[in-house]
Amino acid sequence: MRLHSFVRDASPEQVRAWGDSIPPLQREVDEVLVRDVLAKHYSAILEYELPLESRRSDVILLVGGGVLVVELKGKVQATRADIDQAAAYARDLRCYHRECWDRVVVPVLVPTRAKGYVRQESGVHIAGPDALDGLVAMLVGPTPSPAVDRERFLDEAAYCPLPTLVESARELFRTGDLREIKRARAATDAAVDAITLIIHHAAATRTRHLVLLTGVPGSGKTLVGLRSVHAHYLDDLAVPRADGKPTAPAVFLSGNGPLVEVLQYELSAAGGGGRTFVRGVKDYVKTYSSRPGLVPPQHVLVFDEAQRAFDRDMVAEKHKGQAGAEGGKSEPEHFVEFAERIPGWCVVIGLIGSGQEIHVGEEAGLVQWRWAVERSGQPQSWTVHAPLAVANEFDGSSVAFALDPHLNLDTELRFHQASDLHRFVAALLEAKTVSLLRPIADQLEAAGFHLRLTRSLEEAKGYLKERYAEDPDARYGLVASSKDRDLLGFGIPNDFQSTKRVRLGPWYGDSEAAYERRSCRHLETCVTEFGAQGLELDATLLAWGTDLVMAGGEWSIARARGYRQSAKVRSAKQLRLNSYRVLLTRGRDACVVFVPPLPELDETYGYLAGAGFTTLGDSTPVSELGIL
Repeated sequence: MRLHSFVRDASPEQVRAWGDSIPPLQREVDEVLVRDVLAKHYSAILEYELPLESRRSDVILLVGGGVLVVELKGKVQATRADIDQAAAYARDLRCYHRECWDRVVVPVLVPTRAKGYVRQESGVHIAGPDALDGLVAMLVGPTPSPAVDRERFLDEAAYCPLPTLVESARELFRTGDLREIKRARAATDAAVDAITLIIHHAAATRTRHLVLLTGVPGSGKTLVGLRSVHAHYLDDLAVPRADGKPTAPAVFLSGNGPLVEVLQYELSAAGGGGRTFVRGVKDYVKTYSSRPGLVPPQHVLVFDEAQRAFDRDMVAEKHKGQAGAEGGKSEPEHFVEFAERIPGWCVVIGLIGSGQEIHVGEEAGLVQWRWAVERSGQPQSWTVHAPLAVANEFDGSSVAFALDPHLNLDTELRFHQASDLHRFVAALLEAKTVSLLRPIADQLEAAGFHLRLTRSLEEAKGYLKERYAEDPDARYGLVASSKDRDLLGFGIPNDFQSTKRVRLGPWYGDSEAAYERRSCRHLETCVTEFGAQGLELDATLLAWGTDLVMAGGEWSIARARGYRQSAKVRSAKQLRLNSYRVLLTRGRDACVVFVPPLPELDETYGYLAGAGFTTLGDSTPVSELGIL
């Protein structure tokens, strides 16, 4: 009754599950109390709800200086989804709970109808209820240390998870700041501080600056840009307008249409228009290129995904017939020209990710930013600030250049503790031998990022639905390449007409229970690399197409759909590789790959399996018990 009153939304099924599972647990805990003289200092917490989330772990045991996360399943055998769910609870406590940072956190999965100790898989101990007391004794060891303080553990401020990009945008929009997360602050604060310092220096000295911030996928580049604009670091630079209201000193612009659409949808739902928070590059270029006398009201222009800026030909095509577009300028040239209209001082900030150019017209690269400054009306008035990775683009340039190592983000944040996903994906797409890939995949698994593989679409969908059945806030969705010819025949609606009808705001943001079935969680609609870039899900179901096939140990794009503007494509293969780089790195927890059962994809499937993707349904060998 006490548990029922605590969890007021418990379903009848949940209440029955408590009745089945709690009595065996009580018997095993009694045995621990009899056996261990320090057990009176141990604590058991039932239905612990992770603060700021909707997930609840069944049982937390604070024993022997460590934390055991016990997940109960009313079945005989554990599934892969059960194992990965238990591993994720433990990973998130290790990552984000103050009382767990320097302690061992052990996930234990208890199929309540199983008997004895079963095995250890992916770091998760699997055991029947009768073996739980022995497992606790084994994990605690012969000389247990004092247990975690229960009150400190239950302090709501002790758990502070890393928000998604959308959640971060909501927090910035509502409060003007982000929650304090030790690891995220350590990885990004130096960049925010460096940018803030450059902006204040520009204002004080009445000078012009171009700042180029680089980073690996998932390192927080967009968040650095959003914080720089919206987290009040620049409030002292606001200038009164004629109506007496202060003008915002900075604007955040993105060439990533899906990102703009999703953020504006989310912020509109939160009670704001969203357009003052993030704006599209295309509309901004259209507004200011067509009106040469119009002066931007902001002094700081932030260009997200700056490596994807359109070259001169693509700008001319996208703005065909528009006044101001006939001058033959690239997007970087337009931005520098707009900034030079601003009186006194200005700063243009480019946020740059590597290897993610997926559109025709984006392949010219970072050198466009050098040309933009060199061809500007006042090239000698500019100073470029960038990390070492960009310095070679400015070799021999007459433009002033300042090297700043703080402008490079090299820590992946999106993937929790899994810091090597970008390295694994890069090696995978370089067709490295599986002997080089497997150790990296093993490290990702140990860190809580799951690479899963199947040739059954229904098995992939079933895994995700089971994996996140108890987490209604989680978002998982179906993604696929836009250039594949064959997936539609397997129930993957990745064709142009189907993907065009997907409303990205609801797809990423709506719950499964929303009135219209537009949520990604239904796994009915699909987005391609164009709808996924710059955004994230908790897990992705990537349907691997025949547009990128392993053949004879090398990647082939022989079956890929062609580009309408093929004459303007510098490397069709590189665009396909970049597209799969995007698709493979959208999930925060996991990437589940469905490889259709086509003979031409047999080698691809074998390569992914050899590289470290775990086939759904497979088990790994039993390993030795660890000691806390």
